[in-house]
Amino acid sequence: MINALHKIEPSWTVSQQIQAFCTTRQGGLSKAPFNSLNLGLNAGDHASDVLQNRSILSSALPAEPLWLKQIHGVTVSTPASRSALGNGPFEADASVTNIPNEVLAILTADCMPVLFASRNGDVIGAAHAGWRGLSGGILEKTVDQMIALSPGLRTSDISAWMGPAIGPSAFEVGEDVLKAFAQQDQGVLSKAFIPIVETPGKYLANLYLLARDRLRLIGIEQIEGGEFCTVSDSENFFSYRRDKVTGRFASLIWISNRP
Repeated sequence: MINALHKIEPSWTVSQQIQAFCTTRQGGLSKAPFNSLNLGLNAGDHASDVLQNRSILSSALPAEPLWLKQIHGVTVSTPASRSALGNGPFEADASVTNIPNEVLAILTADCMPVLFASRNGDVIGAAHAGWRGLSGGILEKTVDQMIALSPGLRTSDISAWMGPAIGPSAFEVGEDVLKAFAQQDQGVLSKAFIPIVETPGKYLANLYLLARDRLRLIGIEQIEGGEFCTVSDSENFFSYRRDKVTGRFASLIWISNRP
């Protein structure tokens, strides 16, 4: 028997036109270690199970999601670039749209999914922000492309929601990660990277704090989410850091054209 789709809805105040949610690992057909609602086709799971899981997901959506081939880069998929490329999946780590019922999707299992919506609901974005993408500017580039789709849009009129990601007590990193952010002179580095005393050269990094700081630097103040930890919550979330072989959950957003 298939369980109902388990969803987490963003804790934000946006236009009623905006629909968004994040799946959990529950409610699908995949077998361990991908149990059960694995939505990632490239995680090592049986493709038939993943496609059935995606079919379960589709019952809650107005259209098939725009799945991306995520590569930890900073490319943003736009309506124009998708039209030029044809069929997906599109190689990018973020997407934007102003087309009603076009569903943007991000797959994660520790990296941070960030959803964006303009105040009047005319343009949205979704970004895959691991430390590489975050330090490379994927959030800023996503916002830039949203503004390109909505001339006159101000960053102060954009809301952001940070979905489930590896939490600050679980994300151990090395000097390379610290240096990637230190080169950009972020003011919160001393708070976002806590040295692990017993392991020189290692830190506990706070992706949520880093993301919130970068968004505020470009003028976004309406920032919600950040209360999750994929590593510690094995019941609800897949975690690559915890399990190595694991599935992927999805964060999705679209502009509804329902009255």
